[in-house]
Amino acid sequence: QVQLVESGGGLVQAGGSLRLSCAYSGRTFTNYAMGWFRQAPGKEREFVAAISWNVGSPYYSDSVKGRFTISRDNSKNTVYLQMNSLKPEDTAVYYCNSGPRGGVAGAYWGRGTQVTVSS
Repeated sequence: QVQLVESGGGLVQAGGSLRLSCAYSGRTFTNYAMGWFRQAPGKEREFVAAISWNVGSPYYSDSVKGRFTISRDNSKNTVYLQMNSLKPEDTAVYYCNSGPRGGVAGAYWGRGTQVTVSS
């Protein structure tokens, strides 16, 4: 059974940085692209970033491009999201996802980690 466990969220001032981690277990990690989505209060869950199984071709939503970087360490079965120049509108619960394609979520989700950016 696939399990995804996020960590690294917290409270940060605008302009600050956070690094999220997602530990994956249950199936062969390198068989899957991995991604991050987020959901702000009162809004639908939205795509943030994704990366292919072989670390190539990361892609981002327009709202985070140039500020966020997704990466993965296949030796540790972990995917990361480095978030820089954070804005109050980045406040959301961030979810790790296994197997996204073209910005559409795959089947498995973590429970999420809260990111709050104060102005």
